[in-house]
Amino acid sequence: MITMIGTPPNIIIATFRETQLIALKARALADVNSVAANYFKTQNIDISQLDPVPFAMLDFSPVGGIIALVGVLFIALLGWRLIPKTSLKKPGKGTLFSIDEYITEVRIPKECKFISMRVSEIEDFTKDRLTIFGHILEDETIVLPNNEHKIKKGDRFLVKADPVELRLMMNEYGLRLTKIMRERINQLKDKQSTFFREVLVTQQSLLEGQNREFLRKRTSNTVILMALARRGQPIRKLLGNIIFHVGDVLLLQGNIDHLDDTISSLELIPLAERNVKVGVFSKVSTALLIFGAAIVLSMFGVLPITVSFAGAILMYIFTGILPISELYKQIDWPIIVLLGAMIPVSNALQSTGTTGLIAEVLLAVTQDFPVWFILGLIMIITMTLSDVINNAATALIMAPIAVEIAVSLGLSIDPFLMSVAVGASCAFLTPIGHQCNALVLGPGAYKFTDYWRMGLPLEILIVLLGTPLILYFWPV
Repeated sequence: MITMIGTPPNIIIATFRETQLIALKARALADVNSVAANYFKTQNIDISQLDPVPFAMLDFSPVGGIIALVGVLFIALLGWRLIPKTSLKKPGKGTLFSIDEYITEVRIPKECKFISMRVSEIEDFTKDRLTIFGHILEDETIVLPNNEHKIKKGDRFLVKADPVELRLMMNEYGLRLTKIMRERINQLKDKQSTFFREVLVTQQSLLEGQNREFLRKRTSNTVILMALARRGQPIRKLLGNIIFHVGDVLLLQGNIDHLDDTISSLELIPLAERNVKVGVFSKVSTALLIFGAAIVLSMFGVLPITVSFAGAILMYIFTGILPISELYKQIDWPIIVLLGAMIPVSNALQSTGTTGLIAEVLLAVTQDFPVWFILGLIMIITMTLSDVINNAATALIMAPIAVEIAVSLGLSIDPFLMSVAVGASCAFLTPIGHQCNALVLGPGAYKFTDYWRMGLPLEILIVLLGTPLILYFWPV
C-alpha cells in the first residue's frame, strides 16, 4: 500500500490515471461542451498545457503509510485477541509456523516399547509428543481407538506428531512406518541420498483437490508423501485417501533434484529448511542493490518503471541470482491470463457506457450525501469485491466507475482512484481474498471464520481512517 509497486492494484491504478487523463483530454478537445471539458474547467486545468502522467512511486505513501502503521498497531495490540485461542497454540519444538501436528501411519513391531500398554497411556508415556487418534483395521478402515485397547505386535495406527520428534521417537520407542511406505522408501534409499521437504499447498497448486495417487503419477513414484498437517479439522483417513486442500502442509521425501522439480511443477511453496545452512544468503546484498537501483531510477523518472524493473530482471540473470531456466516458472500465469481477460472487460465497460450508467445509479442513490460518504462507499464496494475475486481484477472493474463518478461531479479523479487502490489492497474477510490469506490458512491453524473476526474490524478501521486521509492528501 505504501508504494506504487507494493500491490498489483497500485500499479493498475497508477497507469490507469494516465490513460484516463489522456482519454478525458481527447474528449474535451473534441467537444468543448462535453462533460470532460467541464471537468477540466472546474479543476482549473489548462487542457493545452496538460501532460498526463501516472501516479509516481511514492504518491501512495502518505495515505498507505499511515494506514499500514495503524493496521500494524491494531493487530499487535487488539486484533490478535479476536482470534480464537485454539488458533494460538504454542509452537512445538523445532517446528515452523507451529506445524506440530503431522499425520502419518505407523505400525507396532515386536520390539516396540508400546506393546502391552493401553492407548490412553501413550500420550503421557511420550510426554505429549505423540497422539494416537486412529486405529487401522485389517480391511484398511479407520476407527476411533479404544482407550482401553492394549497395544500388540502388528497393530497399525494413525498418529499425530511433530516430524522432528517423530523421527526421534521411532528410534526411542521402536516404532516403524507402515509396510507400504517402508517399501517405497527402501526403493529410493538404494538409488541416491534422500531429503525431506515441507511444502504448502496453495490455490494455484495442481495438488489442490487431488490425492496421493495423483502425486505418485505426476512424480513417477520418485517422491514419497511421508506425512500431512492440516489444521481446523481432524483427519481420520489413510494418507492414500486424503484429498489435498489449500493450506495443507506436506512432508515429502525424495532425491533433492526430484523434490525441487516436484515443488516447481506442482506449484507448491517450500517452507524453510529446519537446519540453517551457512552461506545461502551470499547473493542477497547484490539482489537488494539491484532492486534498490531499479526503484531509485523509476522514482526519479530516469527510466519508466517497466524499463527499470525489466533491467533489474536482466541483471538478476546476468549475475546468476535468477537462473534462466527458472525465469518463466516464477511468473504467475493464472494472474496474467486473468488480467489479460479483465482489461478488455474494463475497456468494454467504458466504451459501451456501462460505467456511466453505474455511476449515474450510485450518484442518484448518494446525491444528498457529502463527498466523503461517496468515497467511503466506493472503498467499501471495492473491499467487498476484493474479498471474493482477485484484487487486481477488482481494481480494473472499479477504477473506471470511480473516474466516471468523479467526472460527473466535477471533482478530481485522484482521490477516487486512491479510494479504489486502498479498498482493493484490503481483502481481509476471507482466505480466498488474497494469496497471502490462503498461505497462512494451514500453518496458522486458522478457520474460514477466523478471518472476518479480525478482518471486519480492521476493514472498518481502514474505511474510517482512510477516507479523511485521502481527502486531506488528495483534495477534491
